[in-house]
Amino acid sequence: MNQTKYIFVTGGVTSSLGKGIIAASLAKLLQARGYRTTIQKFDPYINVDPGTLNPYEHGECFVTDDGAETDLDLGHYERFLNIPTSQANNVTTGRIYQSVIEKERRGDYLGETVQIIPHITDEIKYRMRLLASHGKYDFIITEIGGTVGDIESLPYIEAVRQLRWELGNHAAVIHLTLVPYLAAAGELKTKPTQHSVKTLLELGVQPDVIVCRSEKHINESLRNKIALFCNVQTDAVVESVDVETIYEVPLRMRDQNLDTVVMRKLGINDIPDSDLKVWEDFLYRLKNPVGEVNIALVGKYVELKDAYKSILESFIHAGASNHYKVRVKLVHSEFVTEENVADQMAGMSGILVAPGFGERGIEGKIISVRYARENNIPFLGICLGMQVAVIEFARNVLNLEGAHSREMDRRTPHPVIDIMESQKKVSGKGGTMRLGLYPCKIKPGSKVSEVYHDELINERHRHRYEFNNKYIEMYSMAGMQATGINPNEDLVEIVEIENHPWFVGVQFHPEYRSTVENPHPLFVRFVKAAIDCSKSK
Repeated sequence: MNQTKYIFVTGGVTSSLGKGIIAASLAKLLQARGYRTTIQKFDPYINVDPGTLNPYEHGECFVTDDGAETDLDLGHYERFLNIPTSQANNVTTGRIYQSVIEKERRGDYLGETVQIIPHITDEIKYRMRLLASHGKYDFIITEIGGTVGDIESLPYIEAVRQLRWELGNHAAVIHLTLVPYLAAAGELKTKPTQHSVKTLLELGVQPDVIVCRSEKHINESLRNKIALFCNVQTDAVVESVDVETIYEVPLRMRDQNLDTVVMRKLGINDIPDSDLKVWEDFLYRLKNPVGEVNIALVGKYVELKDAYKSILESFIHAGASNHYKVRVKLVHSEFVTEENVADQMAGMSGILVAPGFGERGIEGKIISVRYARENNIPFLGICLGMQVAVIEFARNVLNLEGAHSREMDRRTPHPVIDIMESQKKVSGKGGTMRLGLYPCKIKPGSKVSEVYHDELINERHRHRYEFNNKYIEMYSMAGMQATGINPNEDLVEIVEIENHPWFVGVQFHPEYRSTVENPHPLFVRFVKAAIDCSKSK
């Protein structure tokens, strides 16, 4: 393809309709036809990035190889496309305004009055086209956060309007909207979709394709009605009905001819064949497991599943790889006690202690780790989960009374987890942690060496505190080994217990790199250990 094609995905009526999944599904369909495709997300909030956002506000913060703290939709992009994203794939209003203000302060605008149009919209358009200079892509799909009509989204919709004019038939717009089912009337209603498209038209943007999210199938009569009122062809009205798993959506969109309709809108008539065999094989294993295994996920944000989105998706990938369904029990760490931990973990064949920050729920995590260690239940600790495993071992095996992390207790007599030297003078928040891809050297003969089959690996990080190397010999003599070390800074990345069926803690976040085509080996092996545990019972 001679020139990059741009596809913009907008949403209407309500948030959480699944723009990210539709964008990722379309990208997967285009990739399956041999096209080089990438996706980016533009978020209307004024935060520079999601790094300082509470998970209750925006769900999981997803970290890329280059250390960008991004929207959780980038996790969907990577899981679907099996290619890494970067800082350029996620842009916020805060970053746009920050850039424009910096240019104004430098005098780049030569004394002009800085305005939304053209300065803010020019910056947005520049960011929308930036990925084309990072690599040769046939398609760049841009998801616009929020809903049409939101005051925060107006500059983005205006930028799309301008780019549509500038790019001509090299750009297309997909609008995702809601067609609700009213049980009292027994009907699907198209009026919300009509009003949503009307709002988009008032802003100067005519959608090329309308994707209708609905609980029920949309019949031909409703398609014709939507097409008539929204100025699109009938075949460009695509239904997106609720499905059992998000991984069905690409196949549903293929059945609806979403990719071929979009390609024809972009002037592509010679359409290559599609190859989704790997995806279909994964989906078959996912929907036809030979058994089930129960694993507890212990965290303090369990009321909001999106806070652990990548972990939950990694369990889906690893379960399918093992031909098993993983049933995850979300356990609130704040309510785990010595008295109820056995009841909380009853029937569990594996325990994962989740990442996080802060003191709330920390003792419940420590109690959960002790239960896994003493009862030979397969255990995986991620980031803070590894750190609480280290704390638990210090208190109950090494008998270091009061052992803790300096993050939780500045006056602990045994800071087995301590702040990184490079972080001791940092007082602000946001982008100050060890972020992104770092190397780890694996100890031969360890459990993780059998997982990775490689001496040097690279994994993504998001933390400030580290294992305190002053205690490393004491741990080793008592049976907890440091089996993964950052070779550049001598930082402990992985710990495991020798005399235990499967007890591993990792300082990094393996869940960020698990995809449909490449389930993360740590999750695959952890799930297998849980399956073996369940069989032994």
